[in-house]
Amino acid sequence: MTLITRIIRVTALFITVLALAACSEKKIAFNSVDITGATYAQDFSLPDVDGKTRTMKDFAGKVTVVFFGFTQCPDVCPTTMAEVSAVKKALGKDGDKLQAVFISIDPERDTAPVLKAYVANFDPSFVGLRPASAEALADAAKAFKIYYKKVDGKTAGSYTMDHTAASYVFDTKGRVRLFTRYGSGVEPLTSDVKQLLAEN
Repeated sequence: MTLITRIIRVTALFITVLALAACSEKKIAFNSVDITGATYAQDFSLPDVDGKTRTMKDFAGKVTVVFFGFTQCPDVCPTTMAEVSAVKKALGKDGDKLQAVFISIDPERDTAPVLKAYVANFDPSFVGLRPASAEALADAAKAFKIYYKKVDGKTAGSYTMDHTAASYVFDTKGRVRLFTRYGSGVEPLTSDVKQLLAEN
């Protein structure tokens, strides 16, 4: 066997090994939009319904779903919260590793008692956050690239809120990983949460 033949065979073997290694790497395919590495939606610092300031560090070790909404929302908000509650139940014994955080975009009407009762209606462990001022709300929404707008209602003095109908999902290390669109469903989100939990 000539030296050139040996070099060719060794090179071919090396390429084969690399190809097999590449095939064995399993890339995670999420149902939600994968935004791993995003420079926005990093954290928040807002008071909960008991006045305690919360940040993402409070939920370390859990997969956390963050949603901006308001308690008088007729469809998107309650549907989203109900889905997250269903995901928690679908996780079985790992359900306590899922945390929902509801950030009010309507602190004027979402008083602490109202917000506390609202989130507890879906699950006692769910956390409601209420920005202390319009500026604090604006800052949080900007940090998460969330749209919200007060819209006048049909009767004098009444109003509703337009807002982004999606959630952010953080991994157990507090890093934003997924953007979940409204109406994605319980099973797809459950699968995504399981994959994030399996990374530990």
